[in-house]
Amino acid sequence: MAGLDPLSKVELCVFCRRHPVEAASRPFCSERCKLQDLARWADEGYRVASDSVTDDDPSDPGDDVNHG
Repeated sequence: MAGLDPLSKVELCVFCRRHPVEAASRPFCSERCKLQDLARWADEGYRVASDSVTDDDPSDPGDDVNHG
């Protein structure tokens, strides 16, 4: 990578990946991309990866509390 300055790299919008980031809408290029990203979260278009959750975990005392 001779001759490339890592600080001169243009940061692209995290939503459309086509336009440079605008300071006012960071990390997006526009208010439009910001709102479209929010809409995907609201419509459950994005998912956060996690381990499966089971309700029958024997190590979790949860509701199985003895009262006497």
